[in-house]
Amino acid sequence: MLNDPTLVLNRSWVAITTTTVWSALGLVCRGAAKVIEPETCITHDLRSWSDLRPKDGEPSIRTVRSSIRVPEIIVLTEHDSPPRRSVPFSRRNLYRRDGYRCQYCGKGQSAAELSIDHVVPRSRGGRTTWDNCVLSCIPCNVKKGSRLLNEAGMSLVAPPGKPVWSPCLLVNKANRRPSWMQFVSDAYWGVELEHDD
Repeated sequence: MLNDPTLVLNRSWVAITTTTVWSALGLVCRGAAKVIEPETCITHDLRSWSDLRPKDGEPSIRTVRSSIRVPEIIVLTEHDSPPRRSVPFSRRNLYRRDGYRCQYCGKGQSAAELSIDHVVPRSRGGRTTWDNCVLSCIPCNVKKGSRLLNEAGMSLVAPPGKPVWSPCLLVNKANRRPSWMQFVSDAYWGVELEHDD
């Protein structure tokens, strides 16, 4: 539980990253952050957070004297710079962007049944970039071959592009907390590859 994710907001209440529950509590202990109560958005220092009793079934950390609610969101007390991040061009992020669907026929597939295809083939000057790489099922990839879309009589389900970075990209979908949605828009939920600059 101490390694579960906690959303970190800057002083302006903008999501900038995630950290572990352990690190979040350390920041709160040092006074570098406050815990946000998800239901009310009231901020708490360690003492007032410790005074709140965990609800039935709510995750908590057992101490010698009591139980402390697991902090889901913290806000930094000093740091105010905005996040300056970009989504790494990786196989995992490409699969996330395309939703494990072939971008030619639209069918959902398992990762093993998909490959990365260059819209403009490398043999024709295509580059390995967000704008030129899409997921393709094996039959569509074979059909397209090293041809351009118009030559193969094919089209894309959606134009490829670079996704917007979100601190939630760093967290497995199963570990994302519903309380984060008020700070991270649903539009963001969507091994680094070598790519051409």
